Amino acid sequence: MRIDLHAHSTASDGTLSPAELMGEAAAAGLDVVAITDHDTTSGWEPARAALPKGLALLPGAELSCRWYGTDRSIALHLLAYLFDPTDPALSAELAAVREDRERRAQRMVDLMRADGIDVTWEEILHYAAGGTVGRPHLAQALIRRGLAGSVSEAFATHLLGERYRLPKHDIDVFDALRLVHDAGGVTVFAHPHATKRGQVVPDELIAQLAAAGLFGLEADHDDHTPAERAHVRALAADLGLVATGSSDFHGTNKTVRLGAFTTAPEVYERIVGAAKGYAPVQ
Repeated sequence: MRIDLHAHSTASDGTLSPAELMGEAAAAGLDVVAITDHDTTSGWEPARAALPKGLALLPGAELSCRWYGTDRSIALHLLAYLFDPTDPALSAELAAVREDRERRAQRMVDLMRADGIDVTWEEILHYAAGGTVGRPHLAQALIRRGLAGSVSEAFATHLLGERYRLPKHDIDVFDALRLVHDAGGVTVFAHPHATKRGQVVPDELIAQLAAAGLFGLEADHDDHTPAERAHVRALAADLGLVATGSSDFHGTNKTVRLGAFTTAPEVYERIVGAAKGYAPVQ
């Protein structure tokens, strides 16, 4: 079985619709694909409706979280699988995150316009196509004006990486674990040691998260070096957590392809067995 447990659609910052994502997963030879858009479940139903024969769908989301340490805070992402999408507490928290993302993006547009970049809010909404607004949608505006050649270039420090980047609302990571657990879901820490993304949390925190209910660590990921992958796998084994592999596919917003990294079938079965809020769609 080929299992990819991290993929994005136009419900957040991917470039394929949920239906197109399902078709792409089938074409890539996957047996299971997870839809894990940022802080939203809006892609679940259109993905389910378009599911090709022979492909299983694992509904999920990638939650924007933050660890508030004693002298600093670090952003991190939790992959949440098979939770009840109607759970009131989790739904309310995700709605608050999405609303803040939209207000933040509007303020970022104002900063760009103040610097003479003639981007409009209506244009950004067009790129988002009804999904959760994020920096990749602002990156499209910069690319179309020749100010960047790719999303990665648009995230440079003189653009969306720092100059036009503003703080955003994140969920306290321990609150996120509790919310997902109470909604019957299972959590996996996404790309936990990807130093190319910036600061990473200490292993001591990951041990605390494991004690608080974290189920797994995403080890095999394009942003991890081979040494980082090996470290995460060893840490997962030490803590009694599962280790997953995933592409973190975003369509043309990233170069990685679906199925570039995969999860072992026995790990997938453990995730499904531990969930109580929802079931995979066959």
